[in-house]
Amino acid sequence: MRYRDSILGQILKPISKRWLSAVVDRLGANAYDKTFHSWDHLVVMIFAQLADASRLRGLATQWNANSNHHYHLGVGPIARSTVSDANQRRPTDLFAEVFTVLSAAADRTLRQEGAQMIRLIDSTPVPLGKTVSWRTWNGRMRGMKLHVVYEPEADQPRLIDMTQANVNDVEFVAMIPLEACATYVFDKAYCSYAWWTKINAVGAVFATRQKTNARYLVTGKRALPLHAGDGFKVLDDCNVTLGSRGDAKLDIPMRRIRIRRDKGGVLTLITNDMTRCANEIAALYKKRWQIELLFRWIKQHLKLKKFLGQSENAIRLQILAAMIAYLLLRLARRSSSIKLCELRFAELVGACLFVRKPLARIDKPPDVNPSKPKPNNHEGQLDLYQ
Repeated sequence: MRYRDSILGQILKPISKRWLSAVVDRLGANAYDKTFHSWDHLVVMIFAQLADASRLRGLATQWNANSNHHYHLGVGPIARSTVSDANQRRPTDLFAEVFTVLSAAADRTLRQEGAQMIRLIDSTPVPLGKTVSWRTWNGRMRGMKLHVVYEPEADQPRLIDMTQANVNDVEFVAMIPLEACATYVFDKAYCSYAWWTKINAVGAVFATRQKTNARYLVTGKRALPLHAGDGFKVLDDCNVTLGSRGDAKLDIPMRRIRIRRDKGGVLTLITNDMTRCANEIAALYKKRWQIELLFRWIKQHLKLKKFLGQSENAIRLQILAAMIAYLLLRLARRSSSIKLCELRFAELVGACLFVRKPLARIDKPPDVNPSKPKPNNHEGQLDLYQ
C-alpha cells in the first residue's frame, strides 16, 4: 500500500529536523533528557495545542492511544512525568528559535506583492491561576504579558516576547530591531520619545494616539481631505511640536490628526508621517484592531487558559508552542489552498490529526473504492449448456 502521511505529519513539515538538531546541539537542549528529546517535546506540545489537551495526564492518554501512528513522526509513547520534567528544564530558547524560523518562512509564503511594511505592536495579558505562586500583579490581574509585533498584510506575528505582568510595554519595544521604510502602529501605552526618535532616524514612520497629559503646539495647518474615510471623518490636521514642560525632547517633524468615528468618539493621533494624507494615516491606525482579533483568536482556539505546568519555564514553553501551532496552521492552509476560514480549518485539523489523507482534501469525505462487478448468473447458466 502506498505510504501516506497523517494530517499532523503534514502540518509539521515546515520544521526541518536537521536544522532543529543543529540548534539543539548549540543550546544543549537535550542535556537533561536522554530519552525524551527536543523533537519529541516539540511535537507533543504542538499536538497538545491542536488536540485541545488541557491536562498532562489527558495529553499522555490521547497521544499513547494513537501509538500506531507515531512511527512516521519519530516519537514514541510518552509519560506524564516525562513531559512535566521536560517542561521544567528544557530551555525556552529552542522553541523561540523555532518560532523565529517559521515566522520568516510565513513571511515569504504569506506576504502579498507590493504590500506595505506595516507593523502593529501590542500586548495582551495572560492571567495565571491562583496555584501559580510566582505570578505578579499589575493593578488589574496577576500573570504575564504576551508582546507581539504583527504584520496585518500577511496575517502573521513576526516577533513575540513574554514578560511579567508589571513590566512596562516600553521595555519590550526598546529591544525591537527597527526596519527602514516600515510603518509602526501602536497604542498610547508605547509613549517613549527616545524610541520615537529612533524610529524616525532609521527612516521609518509611526502612528499612535496622543496621551492625555501630552501637550503639542500647533505650527501650521494642513488641508483636510475632501471625503470622509471608512468609518471616520478627519476633523483637524496640523503640524505640531512637543510643548510639554520639563526635560522631554522630541526634535522630529510631527503631525496631529483629530478624527471622529461614525460610532461616536474623537481620537487624536500623533505621527511623524508627513507624506500620507490624513485619511490614510487614520486608516492605518484603524488596522491596529487586527492584532486584537489575533489575540482573541489565540485565546479562544489555542491552549492559553489552562497550563500543563506551573513553573515559569513550563508556561513560557506552552505559550511559544501555541504561537508555533498558529504559524503552522497558517502555512498549512496556504500551501494546501484550502478555502475554509481559519477557524473551520483549525477545527478540522484538531479532529483529523492522525487521519491519513492529503491536507488539501481535509474537508472532503474519503474516496470510496468502486466495488468489483458481480458475475451475471444467467450468462453463466447459458455457458454451462453450450
